Amino acid sequence: MSRIPYVDADIREPAEIVDAVRARRGGTLLNLDRMLLNSPPLAAGWNTFLGAVRTGLLVDPKLRELAMCVVAVLNGADYEFGQHAPLYQKAGASAEQVQALHDPQAARDDAALFDPVQRAAIALTIEMTRAVQVSDATFAEMRRHLGPRETVELVGVIAAYNMVSRFLVATGVEPE
Repeated sequence: MSRIPYVDADIREPAEIVDAVRARRGGTLLNLDRMLLNSPPLAAGWNTFLGAVRTGLLVDPKLRELAMCVVAVLNGADYEFGQHAPLYQKAGASAEQVQALHDPQAARDDAALFDPVQRAAIALTIEMTRAVQVSDATFAEMRRHLGPRETVELVGVIAAYNMVSRFLVATGVEPE
């Protein structure tokens, strides 16, 4: 149950912000948006930032969604997992891979389901989410697979979705 009331689904003001959020969402507002719109400046910044993270990066969408799903599982953000697991599959993941992410530690070591770059991304996501500090070995393994831009982008995705999951869990945003 949400800890703060959602704004009305038919909110119209401030029009510039509400319209921008609706445009990014294809005309609707998710419960996350309705929670964020309790603070229009926060909603505006969130929309711009997360819009760039979701659609403006070069890092492989499958790797991006994998990281988002792992963050969601580690932080107990069921809402986030529910939003991103289908996108992970749409990006090319199998149902078995999605299921395996419910145990990120085991997934990190599963060479049958995940290739080396995916396992490196899972390890990076686990360390960033759980310990904040990333070991030199984990970072070096990730760098073996990605160039500087994609590495920075993946680190940014993991950091951003840790923010998202923490907001979702703290405010109690519920699935639609």
